[in-house]
Amino acid sequence: MMWSRLVGRGVLVVALLLALASAVAHAQTAPAGNAHPQTQGVSEAGKGKVNPFGDPVSNASALQTVQAKAEFAAKLNLDPLRDLAVFHNGRAKILDTLARETVETITGRKRLKLPSEPLQNLAKDGASSYGSTIKPGTIVGVQFEPLFTLLDITIDPRFYIGQPLVGVGYLPLREELLELAFPSKENPANERVREAFMRTGRVTPRMVDRLGRIVRETHAGERQYIEAINRTEHHLVMFVDAKANLEMVAPTERTQNWLHLSDLPETHPVRLASAELGAAWRAGDVARANAAIASLASELPKVNAEIYPTTRRAVELAYNDLRAFEWGWVLYCVSLVALLLAFGTQRSWLAWAGGVLLAAGMLTHATGFVLRSIVAERYTIQNQFESMTGISLFAVLVAFGIMLKKRQWLFGAAAAAVGFMTLVTATQTAIPGEYVEREAAILNTSVLLKYHVTTVLVSYALIALGFVISLFYLGAHYFNRSRGVGMSFGGSADASEGTESESAVTVNAVLMPAGGGSEAPKTVYKAMDDLDRSQMIVLQLAFWTLGVGILLGAWWADHSWGRWWAFDPKETWALVTWIVYLIVIHVRKAAPRTKGLTTAWLSVIGFVIMLWTYFGVNLLLPGLHAYA
Repeated sequence: MMWSRLVGRGVLVVALLLALASAVAHAQTAPAGNAHPQTQGVSEAGKGKVNPFGDPVSNASALQTVQAKAEFAAKLNLDPLRDLAVFHNGRAKILDTLARETVETITGRKRLKLPSEPLQNLAKDGASSYGSTIKPGTIVGVQFEPLFTLLDITIDPRFYIGQPLVGVGYLPLREELLELAFPSKENPANERVREAFMRTGRVTPRMVDRLGRIVRETHAGERQYIEAINRTEHHLVMFVDAKANLEMVAPTERTQNWLHLSDLPETHPVRLASAELGAAWRAGDVARANAAIASLASELPKVNAEIYPTTRRAVELAYNDLRAFEWGWVLYCVSLVALLLAFGTQRSWLAWAGGVLLAAGMLTHATGFVLRSIVAERYTIQNQFESMTGISLFAVLVAFGIMLKKRQWLFGAAAAAVGFMTLVTATQTAIPGEYVEREAAILNTSVLLKYHVTTVLVSYALIALGFVISLFYLGAHYFNRSRGVGMSFGGSADASEGTESESAVTVNAVLMPAGGGSEAPKTVYKAMDDLDRSQMIVLQLAFWTLGVGILLGAWWADHSWGRWWAFDPKETWALVTWIVYLIVIHVRKAAPRTKGLTTAWLSVIGFVIMLWTYFGVNLLLPGLHAYA
């Protein structure tokens, strides 16, 4: 058939471009200024500073058990400290954000959970309440919020020396550290200890400090081990030098550096409040600690008050507390389920419920995006996490608008699916860039970048949207074929004879059982034609938007790098993606009877190539777009 020949030619063109992309990729290196600024887990300026909360070595803590810590934490009021400003990694953020970043980096979890009894006791027969075996749920743990954890490791670090605190993501390294710390040949019961530590995903600071060097020497030259031990030792340094990041004193001028709490005179009200907080904390005196917290929160903003941030602190705290992107994917998920049930049951109230939930998810999502942009003081589309939240928001907005204009719930279901899949990936899979960071220097060279990146992201959003609608089409097509209903969908003459209102929940028609009456084939044709027209609306928008985005990128590249095109991997693969949708347009002209099915499959192929362009090129191929 003619369409198969066209597809074959298109595949050949794509293959040639793939070879070209691969050929130039290995010769490319990212120029200076392209990569995102390096982050500092520990402030270099703060290293060696005096602990403003007092010397934890000479001031023993009364809080010696996890349970005592938990009881103390439950009575503390840390709220006044949450929005205090702290300068870290090139921007003034709030203490709550620093705590979240620090705890997640050190532990590998958003919240630290400590066993109520030392895991080492598992090796002591009869001495542990855990018993002789470990079963899921046996070990009771206590969870601490990030701000408490950050303050506690700064005020009372000795407590954590033997606690499972330091996250070790590389499994072989964790196993080796635990085998060195608890060898089976010395005590068979050590196997239970190792199993318990393995489940936490963490080891103690003492293990990293004493055994890390042995592992490094044993596996010298093994890249994965060396990288893993480097990361683990970095986490240990963040724990040991947590006090170094307390650069919380505003400077006298905006061009000057922020000061560490210990840079103030010892008689300054801030220093006195800090010392009092440390003393009260280690004594377990809740009343004194809360009073010191209130005093510290009151005095710090008074230092160079004209420089100290105000409104933006409240916005950042609201952004942290709202967790808009996490709630967004939950709302999208429920909306998708409601709309799919509406298609299957023909219950209009389910469709309306799904629409309302979709609107709520979109509003929550948009709120998070706007708040993040205010916090970052820039348009937040400049790293992997931000671009994913931007892509999903653009997709939902476009689909929601088409849904209202066309009065078809199908677009709402597609929007909910894209919003759910993208946000759940961004928030639950450790995508880089979750925390607000500085932007790469190259991204400040021209305002054209904003238009280029936004346009390309909108096109990716439309591609994802078209992919979901095409999946609906493919599911309906093969379901109907299995039921023996007519097969030549897309452009059928019978499609024009459908009489159902566009505002009805018509997708149920494609799920009709075979033999549903003489009108069943016509209804199926109408529904399939609706699906085909829906996917083409979105894919045509994706084609033109991506084309414009590529042109804007070339314009920006000439403005910033002095050339329009350099066959950079990102550029080349974006062109490959665009060619796929160019093929879609030609194939539909050549094969009218199967254009819907062909379009749907090409949409799936285009989506896969877009994912490679978006993720694979960024992560695996070096190039000029290292920051993208």
